[in-house]
Amino acid sequence: MKTSAIASTLDQHHDLSACHPSHQVLFEPIQIGPVTAPNRFYQVPHASGMTEANPRVRAAFRETKAEGGWGVVSTGAVSIHPSSDDSPLPFAKLWSDADIASHALSTEAIHRHGSLAAVELWHGGAVVMNRTSRLPPLSPSGIPWAATHIGFMGQLRPKKMTAADINEVLHWQRLATRRALDAGFDILYVYAGMGYLGYEFLLPEYNFRDDGYGGPLENRVRFVREMLEVTRDEAGSRAAVALRISLEELRAKPAEHYESEAHGVVSLLSDVPDLWDVKMDSSPHDCGASRFRPEGAHEPIIDFVKTVTDRPVVGVGRFTSPDTMVSQIRRGVLDFIGGARAGIADPFLPTKIREGRSDDIRECIGCNICIASWHDGVPVRCTQNATAGEEWRRGWHPEKFTKTDKPSSVLVVGGGPSGLEAALVAARQGFDVTIAERDDDWGGRVLKESQLPGMASWRRVRDYRVWALSQMGNVSMFTNSDLDCDAIQSFGADHIALATGAHWTRHLYSALEIPIAPLNKPQVFTPDEVFAGNVTGDRLLVFDFDHYYLGGVIAEHLAISGKQVTYATPAGHASAWTFMTNELPFVYQSLAKAGVAIHTTTNLISFEGAQATVANLFNQTALELAIDGVVIVGHREPNDALFDPLVTSIEASGAAGTVSLVGDAQAPGAIVHAVHSGHTFARGLIHDETSYLRDEPIVPTTPQIVFPR
Repeated sequence: MKTSAIASTLDQHHDLSACHPSHQVLFEPIQIGPVTAPNRFYQVPHASGMTEANPRVRAAFRETKAEGGWGVVSTGAVSIHPSSDDSPLPFAKLWSDADIASHALSTEAIHRHGSLAAVELWHGGAVVMNRTSRLPPLSPSGIPWAATHIGFMGQLRPKKMTAADINEVLHWQRLATRRALDAGFDILYVYAGMGYLGYEFLLPEYNFRDDGYGGPLENRVRFVREMLEVTRDEAGSRAAVALRISLEELRAKPAEHYESEAHGVVSLLSDVPDLWDVKMDSSPHDCGASRFRPEGAHEPIIDFVKTVTDRPVVGVGRFTSPDTMVSQIRRGVLDFIGGARAGIADPFLPTKIREGRSDDIRECIGCNICIASWHDGVPVRCTQNATAGEEWRRGWHPEKFTKTDKPSSVLVVGGGPSGLEAALVAARQGFDVTIAERDDDWGGRVLKESQLPGMASWRRVRDYRVWALSQMGNVSMFTNSDLDCDAIQSFGADHIALATGAHWTRHLYSALEIPIAPLNKPQVFTPDEVFAGNVTGDRLLVFDFDHYYLGGVIAEHLAISGKQVTYATPAGHASAWTFMTNELPFVYQSLAKAGVAIHTTTNLISFEGAQATVANLFNQTALELAIDGVVIVGHREPNDALFDPLVTSIEASGAAGTVSLVGDAQAPGAIVHAVHSGHTFARGLIHDETSYLRDEPIVPTTPQIVFPR
């Protein structure tokens, strides 16, 4: 990190004249070994779905956070060797000198704004399957990681590490450190969490060694200590060394000389790293969705660390409130406010706090769609921030918008997530915007769904946009306005966005895995009738082939309201796709607590008013259920009836206006898709948004050996 860049940033960030006095502590510079962070905002390592295959996308994504005021901006996991191969999930590499240039794009971009660049050097140990490299995974004692989801399963078991293997890993860490320094990183990580190799040495469940690396706690920390020491030896004074560690399982273990094994590990290594980055063990607990984990949920596990070490500590907790952040600092829980999801939702969160604009923060809703993007193997998505992952390839900035040089009018019909986003972005581009909603409040599906159990934070999608629109002088907002084709055309807008949403249907499900003819009978309901409070019956079946959160949360809602509820799905799990968002374990816990019976791999065959017939999807074994009502959460149809007549009418009149379907009215999807659709529509009023830049790897002119020594 260049001293001049730090000085420039400190000068810029010393202007706290608009910052609330109680928040100014967040902007104090903090020393981390040989480097200085300009403030306490620390974008911790997190997956972005961006590998060396798209280095420009990655650099722009990280740069936006530095521009937004995060004092430290980190990579996601960067593998140090092909024996840590997580494919087909996206991960980054520092396997050879050929990988340096792509990482240098990110460090240069981060440094442009005076922030420190951190790299999470990583070896996955027994957790990775090495599907591409085909090397045996490494494990302290040959103990495999048994995944419960098919996407993480593999049949190649790990080898028990020899003393030579341990020395090899230390050597690979040294080489990766050297390359990270050449790429320009300021903070270098050793990773001992989330089941990965360092963690496996720490936990007795993984480590049965009888040499100097196993047995008592003092031996089990040896490998992590040596990884830190070799990193420090190579880095010297050029960069700080950080330890990222999971503490949940360790804190639950008693220790002979310490309050817990977590206390023991931190005590034994207290002065070895320059920074402690503390977290949970499993992804569902570490990155818990807002439905099940509140802001600051890590504190009961990591609150002791600063009492044991005098080195700075960073932790996370989906922090969005500056008052909560300050509380963590003042009470001695953390030195740095770590952010992953909060920084994706609003990269400019620190700047907004510094400038006294906390009301402008686009708060994370904790839906974890960002985590699902990593599971999908694609660049990160965000429900709240449609520009995430689009900074380079579409040129979208979360706070800057091209102003139209031809002021014209935009009418948005529908005030749900896509309509609100379309209106807001169009207004920020200088258009004269009118938005009309047929109901008496804004939010559409978000407003309705946020009233279900655990979903309150999702209302932020509505609240942020309604508040922002209400501050703008070029926006007119009307509720209780159900516009027909004539009313829309007579309005005379230059551009019309039909953001009229979608509706749930009663379609059944076929063994071909597609919706089939609807079950149009009395006592058969959809989520729309749940929202309206029109579901009757005491014994209800929720049949879910939407597979995301809604079927499960509706079952929970109905059970809490006093109904006897059975949940059935053709999928292998209840709310199966919530595995992607880290919610699946908690879905099962919530349904069990509410007394909901669950039938998986089960199809609904018929319902005759007092009895439903369901059958196993694969062997057709039938089961009769005594129920008096069915809620089908399956297929949605767009509310697009206005589109064709409106286009025809406008064309016949010779008017020059454009008509676009937006969000669920165009193609039903998750809320993230609706918001992105609305954003795309509005940006498209100025630029062609039908295509985007394709990134290319930075590669040598001729192929290289994967990992030269």
